[in-house]
Amino acid sequence: MSSPDLQTHPLTAWNGPHGLPAFELVRDEDFGPAFDAALGNHMADVERIANNPEKPTIENTLQALELSGEPLERVSAIFWALAGANTNETIQGLEREIAPKMARHGSEISMNPALFARIDTLYQERETLGLDAETLRVLELSWKRFVRAGAKLDDAGKARLKAINEELAGLGARFGQNVLGDEKDWVLFLDEGDLAGLPEFLKSAMAEAATSRGQKGRYAVTLSRSIYEPFTTFSERRDLREQAFRAFIGRGELVAEHDNRPIVAQTLKLRAEKARLVGYPDFASLKLDNTMAKTPQAVWDLLDPVWERARAKAASDQEDLQALAAQGGTNEPIAAWDWRFFQEKLRAQRYAFDEAELKPYLELENVIAASFDVAERLFGLKFDELADVAGWHPSVRVFAVMNADGSPRGLFLADYFNRPSKRSGAWMSGLRSSYKLGEGSAPIIYNVMNFAEPPAGQPALLSLDEARTLFHEFGHALHGMLSEVTWPSVSGTSVSRDFVELPSQLYEHWLTVPEILERHARHAETGEAMPKSLIEKMEAARNFNQGFATVEFTSSALVDMAYHARAEAPIDPMAFEKEVLDRIGMPDAIVMRHRTPHFQHVFSGDGYSAGYYSYMWSEVLDADAFAAFTETGDPFDPALADKLKHFIYAAGGSADPEELYTRFRGKMPTAEAMMAKRGLI
Repeated sequence: MSSPDLQTHPLTAWNGPHGLPAFELVRDEDFGPAFDAALGNHMADVERIANNPEKPTIENTLQALELSGEPLERVSAIFWALAGANTNETIQGLEREIAPKMARHGSEISMNPALFARIDTLYQERETLGLDAETLRVLELSWKRFVRAGAKLDDAGKARLKAINEELAGLGARFGQNVLGDEKDWVLFLDEGDLAGLPEFLKSAMAEAATSRGQKGRYAVTLSRSIYEPFTTFSERRDLREQAFRAFIGRGELVAEHDNRPIVAQTLKLRAEKARLVGYPDFASLKLDNTMAKTPQAVWDLLDPVWERARAKAASDQEDLQALAAQGGTNEPIAAWDWRFFQEKLRAQRYAFDEAELKPYLELENVIAASFDVAERLFGLKFDELADVAGWHPSVRVFAVMNADGSPRGLFLADYFNRPSKRSGAWMSGLRSSYKLGEGSAPIIYNVMNFAEPPAGQPALLSLDEARTLFHEFGHALHGMLSEVTWPSVSGTSVSRDFVELPSQLYEHWLTVPEILERHARHAETGEAMPKSLIEKMEAARNFNQGFATVEFTSSALVDMAYHARAEAPIDPMAFEKEVLDRIGMPDAIVMRHRTPHFQHVFSGDGYSAGYYSYMWSEVLDADAFAAFTETGDPFDPALADKLKHFIYAAGGSADPEELYTRFRGKMPTAEAMMAKRGLI
């Protein structure tokens, strides 16, 4: 087969409308040859840079390297979007092949001695080069990346590290595919007599899920959170709640061919070896070296006191749930599949508040409009839907993004509904990032969600948590779209892992700002605004069940850190998970938010490995940051919004995150604001 022409191929020459790929021309079988050609093209670029006979300069080395490999970036961007949001057996097979290839390619670049020698020369001379602050930071970060990737190893060490990286990439791809396989294959079909307690919005979503699986007239419980969580919250059938719960927590080990436990064991073993090879005592120390936390001890200093408070709060809450269950004639101890069910009844009893009351006021279109409205009020952005522009699936929506003066900023794509071809969860990524280097680049950013799709002609109604998820991921998207940096490697969300969640978690706060609710929380049928009495009840119940939520999250973060802050990996990860949970006193009636076999943040790639704590680290920052707006008395204070845009959303990784936050707020925060926000103090 002849090599594709990268100048004209639809995967690398994006000739669709508004600079998008022409998705209708994308064929699965084209990815393999396109990747091979693009990898070769990039390596040729790298070799030219490495072997340049001229003295290294920022322009001929660092800049040339940052701008190299555009065809590879383009084919990768399309492929990984499909692998996450619209996969199939062909894509999954390619993913298992391509992930190790990409890891090998990255290792060959990082371990190229001539290339590193040029970077090293610039690094050693950096104080004499008259560099601006952003360029100096990019040079320092690049040098550190090379070193952490093995540039200083001998030939034997380099060969071993290459092999480790390749194997880890393959393991991560298989891990994610196994979770998706369990989520896609497991379903519990129910009939009308099995629906006691379920609200109409959930029945509609379950009917649609059953119809899409060839069981029209029945109802389906799936492992999508948008169905699983409300089902275990409202179903009066304890036996069915238990079935759904056991399947949900068993993802990644439900059937032998999807068993992720051996993958976890090998992943942890290889990560520990990798850390030792590049001079770190354990993998956590390697991953934390370039973060705000810096060390495992700093992470434990954050998590341990939160854990103790959360565990105490959960124990008190469990007593209340048990008493409520007893009032209804249930004397069995509260089990994990009972917690959401009785918590909802207790919330209704204490606050006369049923979260199902909110859903008619949180119609998807209105929540989208609210997220756009906040972006316009804070940052001047405007969004115009391009109804005739196609994405990678018919459900994908495309929006042109404009600055306040009407000038174009970029594109935003959104893929909101759950389907079997999409992995679970919600995320932000980009087809193209925003930077000024060379000819510059306008951002093409996307969000992916997994909301339950309603029957045709009916509105999609969100829970409060789902609405927060939309705002959260849109906060990430704004971080990508508003980036004003010069260098690609520090654009948008290319920041330390424990800073990246600040823009997203902070953005969630504006969902419940009164004027946003008054304008956008409109009843899906009547168009009436959410009653103030309901808003007041929602606010009164805001910290309800925070013991459960914090235990669920913090236990996952503690297990993640325990796995990776060891010189030697545990031989049996599941026994080790139990050992850690027993040691910290995990309540019997609560499970980790992400048990090990489906902990995709940590094992489907290493993005959040030894980094799941970062959501809470960023929450310390976001609680303090929103308090700054509260202190002004205006949630859209123009001067503060301008600082927020300049130092947080637009700055990317162009400066140290602690420096950026201090420029915005004047000081670094303590954990008290976060614990107060959660109602733990």
